[in-house]
Amino acid sequence: MAFDYPIMLDLTDVPVLVVGGGRVAQRKVEGLLRARADVTVVAPRIDDGVRALPVRLVERTYEPSDLDHVRLVITATDEAAVNAAVSADATRRGIWVNSADDPANCTFTLPAVARDGEVTVAVATGGASPALASHLRGEIEAWLGEIGAGDAALTLGQQRNEMHANGESTESIDWSDRVRAALRARP
Repeated sequence: MAFDYPIMLDLTDVPVLVVGGGRVAQRKVEGLLRARADVTVVAPRIDDGVRALPVRLVERTYEPSDLDHVRLVITATDEAAVNAAVSADATRRGIWVNSADDPANCTFTLPAVARDGEVTVAVATGGASPALASHLRGEIEAWLGEIGAGDAALTLGQQRNEMHANGESTESIDWSDRVRAALRARP
């Protein structure tokens, strides 16, 4: 499978279904909540960690009607047949689906994400090696902190807003010197 088109989604208030209630599901739900998604979890058994999260819980096995009105699906069960069924149902309906650690049943993959303030860097291996992506994420996250990428983003964002407020275009200028100066100006 070729997962070659990176994308950042606005999931604010978007209805998302997570099928599974264990440790992996918890990690996926936490990421979705950071993105402000409206999450429903469906699973016959739901761990306490998932129960503690501000999501709708449906404690039973998956049913195709669980896909009604959702725009994104993540499967995180330890049952390959369930993950495959959810993926097939979602794909038939035109709903994007990710099946944890199962690229063959995905229409999108989730990269490892490094953040420093407003700076986000995603690392993906096309599903080949989540362990490598995770390792690289850690290295990149440390580097972003070292260079002050988050602070630089705030500084450059303020400059961009000032230019727009003055009626100037930000598309036709070379930002290279400003970026270097913002990165050097770390406290």
